[in-house]
Amino acid sequence: MTEQINNRRRRLLGTTVAGISLMELGLSGLAHAQSTGAKAGAGAISFENLRQINAGTLNIGYAEAGPQNGPVVILLHGWPYDIYSYVEVAPLLAAAGYRVIVPYLRGYGSTRILSADTPRNGQQAVIALDIINLMDALKIDKAIFGGFDWGARTVNIIAALWPERCKAMVSVSGYLIGSQEANKAPLPPKAELAWWYQFYFATERGAAGYDANRHDFNKLIWHTASPKWNFDDATFERSAASFVNPDHVAIVIHNYRWRLGLAQGEPQYDDLEKRLAKGPTISVPTITMEGDANGAPHPEPSAYAKKFTGKYAHRNVGGGTGHNLPQEAPKAFADAVIDVARF
Repeated sequence: MTEQINNRRRRLLGTTVAGISLMELGLSGLAHAQSTGAKAGAGAISFENLRQINAGTLNIGYAEAGPQNGPVVILLHGWPYDIYSYVEVAPLLAAAGYRVIVPYLRGYGSTRILSADTPRNGQQAVIALDIINLMDALKIDKAIFGGFDWGARTVNIIAALWPERCKAMVSVSGYLIGSQEANKAPLPPKAELAWWYQFYFATERGAAGYDANRHDFNKLIWHTASPKWNFDDATFERSAASFVNPDHVAIVIHNYRWRLGLAQGEPQYDDLEKRLAKGPTISVPTITMEGDANGAPHPEPSAYAKKFTGKYAHRNVGGGTGHNLPQEAPKAFADAVIDVARF
């Protein structure tokens, strides 16, 4: 099944940056393109020949770029996105000497749950443990992390609970660790409206609707979360291939229902969730980022600045940058990763 997915991706996409460094591929011109502001869909760059590795309960698909002996950067996507949020970030970091790992989260792309008996769990602690398991499988002791959306929450959790595994972090929209208890509190009407899909997913109609219409549903989210990002159809279709994962719908629905306390997590993760529910501070060096046109629900930087007790900076990114900041502003994101590694 994995080979079939990879073959389909090869047919759809062009050249590769995965697994070997930018300079080995002779793509030095790509770095120049980024510095002058590449447009969405303008290039045919792609991740190809994705690697697979068993890690915990998963067989994880991931792209890799850069030298094997370079400092490790792990980049995590969100919903409804995939590893291609970093397709223009990865070569910039690889050219700077970093080993870049970009995994598909559970329920996306070529990542698969190994056992049919394993719950299709989307709670926050489980996704973070997936990445710890990936590091163990790849024999990576410590990494610099970057993420947005689900990916930002995941890197926040790793930095808070396993700081010994996190050298530094870049987090779009700041501090996103949550709890079921905190999510019981109602928000002002305008804020509730922005979470319309969360309430839709709480219903069986919503689960069936997402399953039947995930392609168009997710394209709508891309437009609303990044209203000024003029991505083309090819850019969306490149990522849409990852939503055909057989566990995608179940994990997405469980994630949002778990947040509202409408679905249970697995009891073996209760202790981790109790720690996260206390809103732990993060001591590792951190840069938080926010786009000036983020159409998705997100907190103001002033609301979370005190959560970061180590060396910390916040960066606002202009130019109509929306929710998918790494893909919309790849140079700004790559610069933040390089800078935070020097903190």
